[in-house]
Amino acid sequence: MHEENTPAPGPTGIGEEEYAEFLRLAEEEGFEADELGGGVAAGGGPQPVLAVVGRPNVGKSTLVNRILGRREAVVEDRPGVTRDRVTYHAEWAGRRFKVVDTGGWEQDVLGIDAAVAAQAEFAIAAADAVILVVDATVGATDTDEAVVKLLRRSGKPVVLCANKVDGPSGEADATALWSLGLGEPHPISALHGRGTGDLLDAVLEAMPQAPPETFGGASGGPRRIALVGRPNVGKSSLLNKLAGEERVVVDEMAGTTRDPVDELIELGDRTWRFVDTAGIRRRVHLQEGADYYASLRTAAAVEKAEAAVVLLDVSEPISVQDTRIISMAVDAGRALVLAYNKWDTLDEERRFYLEREIERDLVQVRWAPRVNISARTGRHLEKLVPALETALESWDTRVPTGKLNAFLGELVAAHPHPVRGGKQPRILFGTQAGTRPPRFVLFASGFLEAGYRRFIERRLRERFGFEGSPIQVSVRVREKRGNRRS
Repeated sequence: MHEENTPAPGPTGIGEEEYAEFLRLAEEEGFEADELGGGVAAGGGPQPVLAVVGRPNVGKSTLVNRILGRREAVVEDRPGVTRDRVTYHAEWAGRRFKVVDTGGWEQDVLGIDAAVAAQAEFAIAAADAVILVVDATVGATDTDEAVVKLLRRSGKPVVLCANKVDGPSGEADATALWSLGLGEPHPISALHGRGTGDLLDAVLEAMPQAPPETFGGASGGPRRIALVGRPNVGKSSLLNKLAGEERVVVDEMAGTTRDPVDELIELGDRTWRFVDTAGIRRRVHLQEGADYYASLRTAAAVEKAEAAVVLLDVSEPISVQDTRIISMAVDAGRALVLAYNKWDTLDEERRFYLEREIERDLVQVRWAPRVNISARTGRHLEKLVPALETALESWDTRVPTGKLNAFLGELVAAHPHPVRGGKQPRILFGTQAGTRPPRFVLFASGFLEAGYRRFIERRLRERFGFEGSPIQVSVRVREKRGNRRS
């Protein structure tokens, strides 16, 4: 769906004037250009998204771990393994990007064609480039051909990866994959690392420097809001109640709904574009595959949105699935509103336990606005728009460099970093590298402990607000040089 009325986005990176001030501060504190890192630049923007797709057991998750340089994606010999997360942050040759791991769908849920479509379409829709992983020892299968058809329709740049080529003897197997019509197959061994550097070089050539940002801006375009939550939490009911009509038909068969549907809805004297993820339902014997589809669907919807409204069913205990979905929205850097649904069903005893569950399980997102609603009756739905406006305003907020450094100076003077090993690192200066979400880069004389970083984030929120928006704080450490004191 195109955004014919979406205005050109405002800059999310640091402005030219702010960048000049940042460079002046860096020079004063003795930072060399190579110590500033790639996270601060004039006019920075969102990171491109790379999807890793292919049939089961070709080594997608192993390749994702190789790209990340660490074991994060779950690797098992059987398809259908549910992931806690499907999106990861990666870097290669100084370029930062996101990786979407689509490994592990359940082949037998709806037949192979539906399974391939369900697992690949969600990831491809959110991607700027795609790696298609094929098992070179097996060759191109009917399933691989089905994925190729999807990729051709998408029009996205594709890099063909011939995996499980462990030595020169396997090169001929890789050459046979020219038949897929996707260009040169890149022979690699994801398990041993052979050829992965050349593969990533090809990916960087295919991937845009930064994806086009299609978000609406403050000048009047519809803001994009994802309605997310676990199955049966009330997403469809909420969307229909907000629209004032039955916009969403929910199919009980898991996985039959395709891409999330965009709905334009008038609320609070403005138009909002809701990205709906309703329509997936869990059957007991399809639980694992359906949960995985739900995870992919949620990730795709969140990537397309500016803010996420996470629905939680107050009649049931807060689940691991609830916290995973919230973490997915935070990790994606989206503004966040927590909507506690079915509030009209709450009795005093359940309310007592709910408040303790929130305190225990959602302590990391205390900054997210909370609305207590009933999608069925429409109770308190009028509170949703002000909460979204607050969260999006925070998401767009920029703190001028001068104001930020005055705050940091006061903070360091009143609460210096603890002395460790006879040394006391201190923050020298900082800058806000971007918005959507607000990203801060601090430059320090030494390593800052995780607890101190969390303390800085809390104080940033106390001073500047950021209600409803995640904020990202990274640290660059000045290298020691022998001539510094000369």
